[in-house]
Amino acid sequence: MTESLEQKYASSHLFGANAPFLLDIYEKFLEDPDSVPEEWRNYFRGFLEGQGGAQDVRHGPIIEEMADRARAPRRAASGGGGFDPALAEKQAGVARMIQAYRGRGHRVADIDPLGLREKPELDELQLSFHGLGEADLDTEFSTAGLFAQDFMKLRDIIAQLQRLYTGSIGFEYMHVTDPEERRWLQERFERGVANAALTDQERKTLLLQLTGAEGIERYLHKKYVGQKRFSLEGGEALIPMLDDLIQRGGEDGLEEIVVGMAHRGRINVLINVLGKSPEELFSEFEGIYDDDIEDRSGDVKYHMGFSSDLQTPGGDVHVALAFNPSHLEFVNAVVEGSVRARQDRRGDDAGKTVMPVLIHGDASFAGQGIVQETLQMSQARGFYTGGTVHITVNNQVGFTTSHPRDARSTPYATDVAKMIEAPILHVNADDPEAVIHATRLALEYRQRFHKDVMIDLVCYRRHGHNEADEPAVTQPEMYGIIRSRPSAREIYAEQLSESGVVTQEEPQKMLDDYRSRLDAGKMVAPKSRGLIGNEYTVDWSGYNLKDWDEPVDTTIDGERVKALVDGITRVPENFKLHSRVQRIIDDRVKMGKGDLPMDWGFAETMAHASLLTDGYAVRIAGQDSGRGTFFHRHARLLNQEDNAPHIPLQHLSDDQQPFYVYDSLLSEQGVVGFEYGYSTTNPDTLVIWEAQFGDFANGAQVIIDQFISSGEAKWGRYCGLVMFLPHGYEGQGPEHSSARLERYLQLCGQHNMQVCVPSTPAQMFHMLRRQMVRKFRKPLIVLTPKSLLRHKLSTSPISDLEKGRFHTVIPEVDKLDAKKVRRIVFCSGKVYYDLLEARRKDEIDDVAVVRIEQLYPFPQKAYREIIKTYANATEIVWCQEEPKNQGAWYNIRHRLQAPLGEKHSLRYVGRATAASTAAGYFKLHLKQQQEVIESALSAGSDAARAGAGGGKKKTSKKAASKKKGTAASSRKKSSNKKSSEKA
Repeated sequence: MTESLEQKYASSHLFGANAPFLLDIYEKFLEDPDSVPEEWRNYFRGFLEGQGGAQDVRHGPIIEEMADRARAPRRAASGGGGFDPALAEKQAGVARMIQAYRGRGHRVADIDPLGLREKPELDELQLSFHGLGEADLDTEFSTAGLFAQDFMKLRDIIAQLQRLYTGSIGFEYMHVTDPEERRWLQERFERGVANAALTDQERKTLLLQLTGAEGIERYLHKKYVGQKRFSLEGGEALIPMLDDLIQRGGEDGLEEIVVGMAHRGRINVLINVLGKSPEELFSEFEGIYDDDIEDRSGDVKYHMGFSSDLQTPGGDVHVALAFNPSHLEFVNAVVEGSVRARQDRRGDDAGKTVMPVLIHGDASFAGQGIVQETLQMSQARGFYTGGTVHITVNNQVGFTTSHPRDARSTPYATDVAKMIEAPILHVNADDPEAVIHATRLALEYRQRFHKDVMIDLVCYRRHGHNEADEPAVTQPEMYGIIRSRPSAREIYAEQLSESGVVTQEEPQKMLDDYRSRLDAGKMVAPKSRGLIGNEYTVDWSGYNLKDWDEPVDTTIDGERVKALVDGITRVPENFKLHSRVQRIIDDRVKMGKGDLPMDWGFAETMAHASLLTDGYAVRIAGQDSGRGTFFHRHARLLNQEDNAPHIPLQHLSDDQQPFYVYDSLLSEQGVVGFEYGYSTTNPDTLVIWEAQFGDFANGAQVIIDQFISSGEAKWGRYCGLVMFLPHGYEGQGPEHSSARLERYLQLCGQHNMQVCVPSTPAQMFHMLRRQMVRKFRKPLIVLTPKSLLRHKLSTSPISDLEKGRFHTVIPEVDKLDAKKVRRIVFCSGKVYYDLLEARRKDEIDDVAVVRIEQLYPFPQKAYREIIKTYANATEIVWCQEEPKNQGAWYNIRHRLQAPLGEKHSLRYVGRATAASTAAGYFKLHLKQQQEVIESALSAGSDAARAGAGGGKKKTSKKAASKKKGTAASSRKKSSNKKSSEKA
């Protein structure tokens, strides 16, 4: 059945799927009429004249009008021109084909150097799909905005499209929804590929860089046979790519670039881009280390970082390669945090001078969730870095995966980047000139729009996962091709030789000269100047104090207290607060005057305020950090009438340091990694990550294990990150009770970090100030309170800010007769107040309760003093709320035992060993908690010896009566009234 004209026009370029094309060309016409073909120019002008000569109209009416005109089987009279229906139908087919290549050409692009990639048969790239045929190939059509002549023969249009979109670069950008960005990308890409020629000198430089990339790998392969180095062979184009990125970036105003990458190719980057000494690298291969770093464990050579200043046409660019363990993509968030710190230091809010570059693996980029978390942070206010250039070293295989379908569920490893609409350039690594063009477009996009952009460097891996692996076992077809394939350097050298750019002898001479420099141990990165530094370079040498016990003054005087209280309680005129928040602000005024004791929110805010006016910045991030999960902080206030924010800590004085508080995305791994990176870069900022509940940090375990706890020992990287982990057993079930204290204590060693459990607001104040005033930077793990935030006993007088300090151990607060004390109960956290209240209620005067506020480094000296104070005490009890196999017991037991004599017995009191962290039933929780408290304060019992609250045999009535009598006889009412001191 013959199609009617009405049916044909229903599929023309004026309808449905072609609306983006129509809008695109119309937008170009509005910007510059001369930028569109004359046929379209006349058409649009005719339409506008029909609208009374308006300069612009809404797009809806113009599309409807054009559709109406297209439906009519006649020439549409407009502006002296118009469309013949048959011609319009064919022209529409050409327009659709151009759009099809722009949107789908990447699927059939020549991006795989091995030729293994399956290219699908795409109907939309066939002539017939668009109503065209062989007979139309010599007909001239409008190129409809394609970067080419206004009119070309159809066969030439197709040839141009294939050259642009199915060559060595497959470009994905049609998922970018912003019209300006999409038009810009389209124009720059089509113009760039059409004018793609490099100068002869650029080509020679490119060959020289490929020579270095291949040269170091082959040199090490022969010199250190069988040693792992995670070779870049097969992806050597990464080296000229990075070099061009740095050179062009410096020319465009970048002053710092921070690079994150996994182990593959790292040694190559260190030597050929950053200028690490080959002699130093050889020492690492030979296992030689400096005697002065014996207190550090060190790390393998392909995890090490490096910093260097590189010469560029725009001046020196400082390039830092971040240290990274074998957890591949987890460094992504760390790099972003480091970049944000550098940008904040420079006042570079847009990211114009500091840029992150992340180099990924194909399998890890597709498979690891940290990638999604980091991408999701890219445009968030608290984590924005002005756009990241992502590079995937796409080996087309993971560790031993036999096929991409086993590594992901998407066509490309890079598809996750589409979630933030990042343009994606897939480029054949064996076409180094195409690699340079893709790199320049990516950088230009980042610098213009300050958003993320992706380069997928499609290459291969000449060896196995490491140099001792046999890849053909799982990849026989792939490695059959690889072993017979010349390297990228050899391919390119032959091309340049054939074109006369170099002689036949020059490529070999380049390789010989490079090897000679390696033999001599000379630096082979010509643009590296070593580490020169600039005004923004941080000197970390002042933060390596070894003596943790050196006293530090954390007090502030009375006048400062008054001034700071005024600052933190001041709100703008006519700023309407929520009634509950207003009450908190009013109470803080009273606390400042001494009319109310300090609560936790006030003390923490005063710590921040004092640091801000002492020359330290403060940054707090977490899922509810502005207000505080437990409604205690209120660092950010909101006007109830217009939602306008006010942050009092940003308005203390004209010369204060910045205060940042951000409610983060619902991420732990990514956000903690970001904050760690920030902290390792800026020692003068108190950086705090706050978990919504302490156990939420479980989601960041890799960052905690591989970076926070061990970064200094492995890499010498100082970090002052503070982690706030709400902790306490209040019957909220297994997921919101425990911050997993035992995990942090297990990670402690070599004075690598601090673990504190403050029990009063004053302790929080002095602990936070100590973290910055003390001349070293160590991670601080803080088990913060929940119910204690409003506990009647957990308060402090305002005077503690002027005369106090952080106490690693807080002695007994009631006035007990030391000679009568027979038992000392040591504990940490909320359980202390339960013990204190029970002891006071039962008027027990022979049991002292002592708080250990710092569990690591363990305060051995202060602990010994407590033991000496109570000379007649023979029972030493460690009491905790957590089950026996959790909490602090197993990690500090040996420290508690160390100073005890033969007369002493050391016992555990707490919940019995358990698989779950806490009871899920509230009544069961209360029962267990009561047993813990009774066991700690009463005479020795089975429950006390073995652990209370967990499935112990019930005591017989007779035994229970006897126990009760024994307990009663051990109690004696104090002749003195209990101390009125607040705990």
